[in-house]
Amino acid sequence: MVTQQERINPEALALSERVVKISRVAKVVKGGRHLSFSAVVVIGDGAGHVGVGMGKADAVPDAVRKGVVEAKKNMIRVPLKGSTIPHEVVAYADASQVMLKPAGPGTGVIAGGAVRAVVELAGVKDILTKARGSTNPVNAVKAAFNGLAMLKDPQEVLAKRRQLVENPPVRRQPKQGQRKPRPPQAQPPQQQQQQVAAQNG
Repeated sequence: MVTQQERINPEALALSERVVKISRVAKVVKGGRHLSFSAVVVIGDGAGHVGVGMGKADAVPDAVRKGVVEAKKNMIRVPLKGSTIPHEVVAYADASQVMLKPAGPGTGVIAGGAVRAVVELAGVKDILTKARGSTNPVNAVKAAFNGLAMLKDPQEVLAKRRQLVENPPVRRQPKQGQRKPRPPQAQPPQQQQQQVAAQNG
């Protein structure tokens, strides 16, 4: 699942799009078969911003256009460390599992077609990836997108930890004279039998 990030204005970015997969769907209706198309689209500026969307329409251009509109709504910022990612992550999407691992300069993008589209448009130039489970391009794209959304900038995490150390959260102290009542303790079986005998006697 993608974590909520700051709002990104796609109009201020020079975005490029790439169609990962186009599927033809035939639906049997009363008058015959109705054909429609679904398109999985990835957009990004190649500098740390990427989005994924899926559109459905009766024509391929309309499906692609709807996919681009949805991808602009789901854009995220990807923290980069030079030409690679800051740390390793493993992400899931339904039955697909994608592992993203940093790589040294000159390694290139070691990825399949679906995952390659996501990482390249995000601006990653050196990375090692491995897809396990389902190789469905739709799920592979979503898993790769979820993995990029899980990445964290080490400097930002360090700054937040320092802030917590310098300004720890204040815990509310209970007011004097307002103690919580203790739960009744269980009595031994012998005392319970004596109480029952006293009540019956």
